[in-house]
Amino acid sequence: MVFPKYQMLTDILDKIRNEVKTSEPSYLKYNPDPLDTEKVNQARARAYIHLYLKVSFGLLEFKDREYLITDGPYDGGIDGYYVNRENRTIYFIQSKFRVHEKNFESKEIMLEEILVMDINRVLDGETKDEEGTNYNGKILQLQRDITELEDIGRYSYRVIILANLDGWTDGKLRQLTGGFSTEVFNHSKTYEKLIFPIISGTFYNASDLNINIDLSNKNAGSKISYTVSTKKGECEITVLFIPTIEIGRIMNKYKNSILKYNPRSYLDLEGRKVNTSITETITKKDTNEFALFNNGITMLSDETLINEKIGQKNKAQLIVKNPQIINGGQTSYTLSRIYENHKNSDVETIFQNKEVLLKIITLLDRNDEKSKIELIEEISTATNQQTPVIGADRFANESIHLDIQKVLFDKYGILYERKRGEFADGLFHNYINEKQIIERNLFFRVYYSSNGNVEKGKQKKLFMKQNFTLETLEDSDKLDNAFFGYLCFKKLYKAKHPNQAVDKITYAKVRALTLLYKPSEIKEFQKQIDSNIDEFENKWKEFILSVSQHPRYLIKIKNKKTGEEKERNTFNRSKYFDTDNFQTDLNEYYKS
Repeated sequence: MVFPKYQMLTDILDKIRNEVKTSEPSYLKYNPDPLDTEKVNQARARAYIHLYLKVSFGLLEFKDREYLITDGPYDGGIDGYYVNRENRTIYFIQSKFRVHEKNFESKEIMLEEILVMDINRVLDGETKDEEGTNYNGKILQLQRDITELEDIGRYSYRVIILANLDGWTDGKLRQLTGGFSTEVFNHSKTYEKLIFPIISGTFYNASDLNINIDLSNKNAGSKISYTVSTKKGECEITVLFIPTIEIGRIMNKYKNSILKYNPRSYLDLEGRKVNTSITETITKKDTNEFALFNNGITMLSDETLINEKIGQKNKAQLIVKNPQIINGGQTSYTLSRIYENHKNSDVETIFQNKEVLLKIITLLDRNDEKSKIELIEEISTATNQQTPVIGADRFANESIHLDIQKVLFDKYGILYERKRGEFADGLFHNYINEKQIIERNLFFRVYYSSNGNVEKGKQKKLFMKQNFTLETLEDSDKLDNAFFGYLCFKKLYKAKHPNQAVDKITYAKVRALTLLYKPSEIKEFQKQIDSNIDEFENKWKEFILSVSQHPRYLIKIKNKKTGEEKERNTFNRSKYFDTDNFQTDLNEYYKS
């Protein structure tokens, strides 16, 4: 058994389909009769384009994405588009969604389907295809959107192909698409660049943040700003109060993307007490106690600008370049949850007149990346306030954990939680379930135990003690052992004792099951565990008893005074599980 990434994809597409409101004209198109398989697959194919637009450009609202989808009769081979005013690029999308996992991961798009893209005709202002048929209304809308761009001469064009198309160079792809730069999202790139980001809440990066500020109650202006010299270079610190609704709005869009340097992500369960307190102060009070009670947010920036002359009375605008929140992520994320839950009703009323303290650290010397990271870690440690940052959190951003995370997701579809709360957004939106997530310490426990080091697997704080390297990750047999061991652990412990602490003997059982029953094919892992687990458990105590009484552990001790000899049992259960005898005894006992 592998956690199928294709199943994650279809689950996410179904959630996207459900975002459409019943009052919208396209509701039935996205929510057909569940028994009509063909129409469900057509709806998922359309939602696939939504997924690309949502992840790539941060378009959170269904109606904003639907506006850009041109797929339908007489669409000139163009399924969707996006005008990116920030980087002055117009994207043309061609998508081919496959309805079965095998086809999605292996079947390629036909070249004829790419060649039918009439991008040049559309850009030339033609309203009909080569056969004289009028383009549909969405293609004409695309033309209008382009002609309304004042600086269209500065724009470039890019083709996005959401389908498998391997072995083609950029030059050949340009020939296929009429001379345009082309990017292919095959199945593996879809899993890596679309699926993983959306379940981890890292799918859209902020380059510039625009934050509105209320000046009506600020007698000394909008900010306090001063420069600080450190061993790592000069920093400018800006301190000001900003409306909580602005933080809620920003975090609702960018989520974990602006928590890159934060040692942890949003803590849904562990931080429940803090989250509840924040929520109640915002939603149940009409006054601004939040500004008094909350410790505030610390944000990192490459450049910070404030303009108090924007043509609006008592208003100003704060611009932050490449923002990263390094403290106060819990506060920010909770505000975003409040914003998301109320954005279609009374969001302005709930947040009205409530502000939060924001401290922005602008790094003036941006050339030394290593010094920058070291300074961030020092600031994070010093500003640790509301929810404790435990020691292991500080190791979460090390490159090896990013490598482990990628390998486990690519090979097994399992989500390695290197940062606490990393997948809270995916859980919140029901894109994934908790069974698909492996906690960071547990991964190392099952890795070491299943590979013959049970003693290390039982150690505390293993996340900080591991000595993984890239070479370790390249040992595919040991990784298979770890995944098999993880499935064994879930069967041994989670299903039977969900509220009990893990007995250390569990990791010895993980090793035993791996030695006895692990098949060569990953797809057979779960079947082998399910078939053998009960018999294994029934015999375990008897097995341990029998090996503990083996003659090899009996030694004779002579009393020096009386000369009397006695037998003494030297069996050491803890050390036994890491010996060669363990494997020999298992095979003799269980397979005899």
